[in-house]
Amino acid sequence: MGRNLSKNLFEGCYHTGNNERAFTKTIERITMTVPYWVKDAVFYQIFPDRFANGDTTNDPPNVQAWGSKPTIWEFQGGDLSGIIQHFDYLLDLGINAIYLNPIFQSTSNHRYNITDYYKIDHKLGNLKIFHDLLNLAHSNNVRVILDGVFNHCGRGFMAFNDLMENQEYSPYKDWFHVHHFPVNAYANPETTDYDAWWGFSSLPKLNTQNPGVRQYIFDVARYWLEQGADGWRLDVPNEIDDDLFWEEFRHVVKKANRDAYLVGEIWDGDPRWVGEQHFDGLLNYPLRMSLIDLMNGKIHVSDFAKQIDSLLSLYPRENTYAMYLPLGSHDTERILSLLDDSVEKVKLSYLFLFTFPGAPGIYYGDEIGMTGGKDPDCRKAFVWKEEQWNRELLEWMKTLISLRKDQTVLRRGDFKVVEVLDKENCYAYSRSLDGAHCLVVLNAGNSRRYLKLRVGNLWKDGRVVRNLLGNSEYIIANDSITITINAWEGVVIS
Repeated sequence: MGRNLSKNLFEGCYHTGNNERAFTKTIERITMTVPYWVKDAVFYQIFPDRFANGDTTNDPPNVQAWGSKPTIWEFQGGDLSGIIQHFDYLLDLGINAIYLNPIFQSTSNHRYNITDYYKIDHKLGNLKIFHDLLNLAHSNNVRVILDGVFNHCGRGFMAFNDLMENQEYSPYKDWFHVHHFPVNAYANPETTDYDAWWGFSSLPKLNTQNPGVRQYIFDVARYWLEQGADGWRLDVPNEIDDDLFWEEFRHVVKKANRDAYLVGEIWDGDPRWVGEQHFDGLLNYPLRMSLIDLMNGKIHVSDFAKQIDSLLSLYPRENTYAMYLPLGSHDTERILSLLDDSVEKVKLSYLFLFTFPGAPGIYYGDEIGMTGGKDPDCRKAFVWKEEQWNRELLEWMKTLISLRKDQTVLRRGDFKVVEVLDKENCYAYSRSLDGAHCLVVLNAGNSRRYLKLRVGNLWKDGRVVRNLLGNSEYIIANDSITITINAWEGVVIS
């Protein structure tokens, strides 16, 4: 916060008769706002073991060859140095934010079973290399958020190790939900000795009601922000079903960095999880599912429109614009595979994503046409042989990112559905901001369509507008615009 702003706020409190406590509350309220940069963000999600191997000296002895069929237990050697060495690729793509899957010490390639929350996994690098990555990112105006796994830990976590060693005499026995003693964490893949994530014995659930656990988690969250991280993606936060915990967590984070982004992994729409007691935004998986269903013909465009209206009305505006918009992730099949290897459908889906309120996210490799089924097949090593890239898709992604950066209205403008007189398979909406307008029209069907749209509230008769994704021009007449749009095509008119 600038000195003048702080001074003015304090003087305002003083002259209205309020005391310093009111000033403090004003400052705290400001720190609770959604970070200004999120509306302008284009995220790139990296699964660290599979993006790039920049340092073979930290590979485990049994490392797989790069590009081998992925498994749930083997490593392929990706690390933080690999991200640094390929940062030019990310800048050329145009992204300005990175979401890293867990990078802390762990025994698995996914690292959701963390053993040391204060240590970068040695197979990924060390704290210096992490700082090198952050410095490189920040010098190029790229934000980096980390994956916060605070519902559960790994069996190697110091407190759980102590519990296993000392059983009922452990000072950490109340850090977990123990059902009985003795506790055996290795007898079976699933456990009844203690609560664990989905019953997996390798993922003991932390007891966040315990003050020591709460303080530990808050200290970890603060520590990595102090190291330079720009926020947290919170893993399965709904499994910590405690509003006070998350309110305290948010306060700790925003006090450390008021511009830190908090985004929760909530798979279904639920307004409970956004706002001043919880998160800035959520991973908008319901939006993703509606879009995929539309592209695969499982729902009609009218049903899609209703679902979008419902999602937009579900959250406050500032949180809607802070949603993380995924088409793929480490937990889902690759988008190209889900859409029957149709590049046209993938392109149209991303067009919608990049013109919709929120921060679009790209799962590493989706931009070059990587394919794959469910975990672990969706976690293949990035293909660095450029001759194997889908150039059409890659260039399209660059075009969309550039368009979104050039058009502030697409990032911050109001969203409004536009009536399509011939509604078959077509969906249209406008984005408007300070007199600037963009009209987006999608044809999610197999036939070329001739459309007439009422746009009198956007442009006056006689106005000539053009497709920002091509060379076509149109003239507004009788408060309407008429366009021809090919199958599985979209236009952005301004």
